Amino acid sequence: MRTTGAGFAVRPYRLLFRAGIRQQSTYRLAMLGGLVANLTFGFLKVAMLFATVEAAGGEVAGYTVATMSTYIWLSQGMLGSVNLYGRTDLALRIKSGDVAVDFLRPLDVHLAHIATDVGKGVWALLPRGLPSVLIGALVVGMALPSSPWAYALGALSLLLGITVSAATVYLVGTAGFWLVEGRGVQTFYMVVSGFLAGLFVPISLFPRWLEIVATCTPFPSMMMYPIDVLSGRIDGLAAVGLVAAQVGWLALMLIIGQALTRAGRRTVEVQGG
Repeated sequence: MRTTGAGFAVRPYRLLFRAGIRQQSTYRLAMLGGLVANLTFGFLKVAMLFATVEAAGGEVAGYTVATMSTYIWLSQGMLGSVNLYGRTDLALRIKSGDVAVDFLRPLDVHLAHIATDVGKGVWALLPRGLPSVLIGALVVGMALPSSPWAYALGALSLLLGITVSAATVYLVGTAGFWLVEGRGVQTFYMVVSGFLAGLFVPISLFPRWLEIVATCTPFPSMMMYPIDVLSGRIDGLAAVGLVAAQVGWLALMLIIGQALTRAGRRTVEVQGG
């Protein structure tokens, strides 16, 4: 069967998505190490955040022990799928000059990198994300929603979170078009993204002004919003609103990414003999 039109245009990116899955699936020991790290830091968060809830009289910012446990294990399960570290292959390819080859290919460099990174993130859910959540639920317990709608919308929100993170970290990588060394930008991203995404504590525990600052960035769309939707803490139209916010951030990141890619292509300089 021949593929024509829109199907032909989408097929290369679908193949790159699969390539990302295959690439990530080769690092099995790394996935096992990541799972151990997820569980270790998950139990540390259980000790600290459970003590916080109990010290507050059994509830803090709407979180009970059970709902806090759900937040902890869902956030730990997403660690391998959501890029909060700022590292991207684009930065390495700009530094080595290989990006010049990428620009010669009949592909959109921007979308190709995002498709590959999303494939890696989706695969990481299987060996690292789901076992973290399952072990956390069995050992500590979790409060899960009873409505199938929460799981369906949560799955969509989770996929959007992974895609928003891939699109945002791509912007970090484009710094290499203009900077000789981009690791400082990556480190700054790593420090800020995890904090504002809600990796350490839910952003609703922040002071009000800091929570507003966080919601003005794309970071809660990567982790906090999927957790709120998937856990059922936010439901109904409010949950749909969070997913709509994720779509809005994704559209904005894609527009900026396209603009920076075009600008970087005009300025890229490959040195060497």
